[in-house]
This record gives sequence, structure tokens and C-alpha cells, in this order.
Amino acid sequence: MEVNKMLAYITKVIEHMPQDWLNLTTHRLDIYNEKLAKVQFLDQFIHLAKEGNSSTAALSNLPTAYDYIRLGHPLSCVLEWAIGNINGLPAEQVISFQSKTAPILAILRTNLLAHRNTLITYTNELPSAFDIDVLKTIYGFSFELKKVASPADVESFNGSTIFISQQHDSSAISVSSHIDFHVNMYAELGSVLLINGAENIHYISDIQHFRRRETVAMTPHNCLNALRSLVLLPAENSVTTNTTEHKAAVLDLIREVSGSQTTPLVASSGLSVQYAILMGLVHDALENHKGKAIKIVVPPNCYGGTNDQARRVAACSDAIEIVDLLVDGDNDMVQSIDHVLEQIAAEDAIPYIIAEIPTNPRVEVPDLQKLRAVLSAKRKTDTGSQAIDPVFILDQTFCPNVHFLGDSDVLSSVRTISFASGSKFPSGGKCTAGYCIANNKAEALIEKIQLHLALCDNEATDLQYEILAKQMPSMMQRIHDAYINTRNFVSFIGKTLPSAKINFVSEALAKEGFTPSVFSLDLPTKGNTPEEKEAYKRKMNALLIDLMITEIPDESKYCVSYGQLKGCYWTIPATSTQGTTKEDDKDYIARVSLSPNMDLERHKEVFLKFVEQM
Repeated sequence: MEVNKMLAYITKVIEHMPQDWLNLTTHRLDIYNEKLAKVQFLDQFIHLAKEGNSSTAALSNLPTAYDYIRLGHPLSCVLEWAIGNINGLPAEQVISFQSKTAPILAILRTNLLAHRNTLITYTNELPSAFDIDVLKTIYGFSFELKKVASPADVESFNGSTIFISQQHDSSAISVSSHIDFHVNMYAELGSVLLINGAENIHYISDIQHFRRRETVAMTPHNCLNALRSLVLLPAENSVTTNTTEHKAAVLDLIREVSGSQTTPLVASSGLSVQYAILMGLVHDALENHKGKAIKIVVPPNCYGGTNDQARRVAACSDAIEIVDLLVDGDNDMVQSIDHVLEQIAAEDAIPYIIAEIPTNPRVEVPDLQKLRAVLSAKRKTDTGSQAIDPVFILDQTFCPNVHFLGDSDVLSSVRTISFASGSKFPSGGKCTAGYCIANNKAEALIEKIQLHLALCDNEATDLQYEILAKQMPSMMQRIHDAYINTRNFVSFIGKTLPSAKINFVSEALAKEGFTPSVFSLDLPTKGNTPEEKEAYKRKMNALLIDLMITEIPDESKYCVSYGQLKGCYWTIPATSTQGTTKEDDKDYIARVSLSPNMDLERHKEVFLKFVEQM
């Protein structure tokens, strides 16, 4: 499209765009094709652009670009398309990041695994957090650095060339044909990466995967301001100026909800903070336990992002190995941890355990006293020396209100770091920011974690801090109210369809404080063979979800969501949250998440209608 015509169209899109483009963190899976992420949205968006149709209705009817804004969203797609169009590049060769350093790390990771050299060139100064020594010694990245006056001074190189420029506005981006990767950094907005040349097309999927797992796309608000800059409109003054106060309030709220008085860290997403935790722990291990193997223990069927990211970290170092932790169904988390810790102790290795409590998707809680005993047990290596005690990395997204970390709490004697996805209950779906906090026993590890959070430029944005400061004070009440709705719905299903298997916390666990608002539903099935039974169950899953979102479109969504302010969300973990999990470990059951604000009686009516159709 001719550039001036494109810019004029974008100006109209900014004026008429749906507010959901700016405010939603999760979108509908029923209008989303993961294999065509970004492509399907852009194809239809470009068709509208050619027609000059920028009506809010037309824009609202476009298919979902990505199922979660952490990965990308309508505004990031439009920004990348526009910058690509200006520079004669396809949209897929332009990738925006909230982080300024992440695009560089993504290229370095790809080249590490491909044993390819990298030359990083830059004008002025490198980002202050770009720690050359840590990137080489802890991440294992290999690269050369060269300061240049301009892109024209970048010489030919046997490997990949990266040129970093500091930009004031998105209209200044340009591509030099002899440079492989252009990283354009914006002080307040993030960065935009341009991938140049047909020989570098194969990097796209790896870089997108890095954005998906270790960081986030440029946020909608920042993309909007980048687009406004592109069409010479002033930036919106929606970003807070009271960040110091908001940040202090959020840190105090995290201490209150967790029961720990240590210093929390807040990142751009739950996976951003988890990446900082893992790299911080790897850093500590390499410094303080030289030569010892690092074992990351993770359930094979847990949330796909957690599982995948842990394996990605391990893939970059021969010193790191993944150990499967069986926690759901017929497997007991405590027994599994005991088994793997005995094995790791015998090898004199370093155990880092990642686990969700309650588990996902089976919503199971282990015996906490036995868990503490197993994690606290003194173990010996094969040579009789004292084994290294584990660090327990606890994903509390389902129940962020339960106190594990305080001096009198159940895991006070175990080095524990708790983290949670902020897009869930902390923000009620208003932003993606996540946080972590350690107990006193693990507090010394926070310094290293903070270093890696800064190096990856993954701290929460000013606006994310503002949203959390507004939303977190009501979190405890929202958790309580959502649990009441969920308990009510679970009881109704149990009476209406007693042959279904429902995975939810017991009344006794709820009295102990475990009040999630999510349950999994294993529908009754029929057939002569296991294959027939599985196929029938999957068919019933689809029928149920389709009926719910068709009959209650204003509240029920086919969506990967939890802790939202209103509505009810349905998904099949095996096709969404377990997207990268090994097929044999996937759970093809329905997962249902309820909010504190929904028409519960209407949902009961529709569920009864489903039972009558079975």
C-alpha cells in the first residue's frame, strides 16, 4: 500500500478502534487460529485498509490476532505492518517488544544453538542493563561489540550483524541492506526489530518464540503511542506520572497478600518474572556451586509456558537438565518430589523445583505438612556429603491469597520463591504484569533475580504498576466472591450430572484458605474402545463449550482466562495452556473459570440444557 494512503488510514483506525484493542488481555479462542496468528488478522485488516473501511464495527469483527496480548495483539500487528510497509518489508519481519534488550537476546539465543557468530554494533551507548559479562558467562552467548557512527560504518562479518539505534519516534526507522537485524529502541515504549534479507527469514519463528516465552510484545498503550508518533499525532497522556507511589503501593500489597516482608519484584508478565527467577537461580548456582549439575524439576503437564520455558533454559546449557515431576491424577506431588530429590541428592546436583498449588488443570493440593517435611529433609550425596537443599518455585496464580512464606507459615523452613500471573486476580485481566516474592530463607536469591529482570528489561511498565495499584486492594474480596460462585456451580453440576468427574478443592481445603475459582470437568463418555471413549469425550467437551458461548455470549467465552472481573471462561488445556506439552501428558478435559460478577443461574440453565442433549 502507498505509504501516505496507509498513514491516512491508520489515523482513522486510531480514531475508531475498538476499546477492547487497548484494554483486553485475553481474547476469544473460538475466533482464533493459532497457526495463523497475526496473519489472519492482518489479511483481513489489509482488506479493510484497501477499501478505506475504518469503522469500529468492521474493526471489531476482525479475527483474534493472538489469544493473549503478552504474545501480540491488534495494535502490535498494525504497528509492525505499518513499519514494514514503510521499509518494504513483510509484516512478519517486524517484531515489537516491550523490552529493549529482548530482541538482541532472542537473536543471540538462536545463534548460540546454531553455533553462529554475532556482531553487535551500536551508536551512542548500549542499554545500561546490558551486562556483557553476564550474557557471556551465565547465558552462554557469544558475540562481538563495535561502536559505530552510523549504519554505513557496519562492515561485513562472518555471522549475523545487529545494529542498535536509539529512536525518538517510530517514523525514523529505516533499514540498511547490509545489516541483518535492526533493533530500534525507544526510551519509553520498548523496541522494534526489523529482520532483513531472505537468508534471515528462518529467524522469525525463533524470535517470536522468545517473545512468547521470555518477555512480552510491546503493550497496547505503547503500541498506540508508537502509531500516533508514526502519523504525527501527539502521544496520549494515559501513562501515569505517579509511578513511585504506585510502585510502593504495589510492593506493600504483594507483601500483605503473600505474608512475606521481603522485597517483591514486578515484571511485565508471569513468564517474564519466571524467566528472571530461573536465570537468577542458574547464575547463583554457577557462582556458588561450580561444576555441579543444575536440575530444573517441572511437571510435564503443567501450564505450557512454564514447561516450555524451563526446557528452553535447559537447552542453552549442558549444565542444566530437566527432571519431570509427576503431580496430577494418580501421582502424588509429595511422593514425586521425595523421589526426585533423592535422585538429585545422590548425584550431588542442584534442585530447583517449579510447581503449581493447586495444580493445573486438576486443581489438586498436596498434603502441605508432608510437602514441607520432604522439602526440608536433609539428604546425602552418594559420597556421604551434605546434599544441596532445594529451592521451591511456587506458582500461586490459582490461589495468590494463601500464605506459604511468612515466618509461621508452612514453607518458612524451605527456600521458597512464590510468583503469580498479574493478568489473573491481581489485575482482574486489566494487564499482564506478574510478580514474585521470596521468604526469608530465600531472600538472598532476590538480588540475582532482580539483576536478570533488569538485564532482560522486563520490569512492569508504569501503567502496569498503576493498574495493579488500583486493582489489588479489591483482590481478596474478588477471590472470595468468585469462589462462592464456583462452589455453587460445582455443586449444581455434581447433582445434575453425577457421572461427571469434577476436579475441585474440597470443603476442608477451602477452610484452610484454598479458594480457587477454577475447576476441571471430566465428562462421562461411552464407546467400546479407549479411542472411541476419548473421541466421544472430546466431542462432548466441544458441544458443552459451544452451547455456553452461544447461549450466553455476553458472559461465557472460549478463552484462556482466570481471575477476570466478570463472566465465565471455558477452555481445553490440552489445546491452549498445554500447547507445548508432550502429547501423552496432555489433559483433554474442560477447564472452567468463574468470576465474582456473572449470571450464575443462567449458566445453570444452559448446563441443564446440555445434559438433556447428551
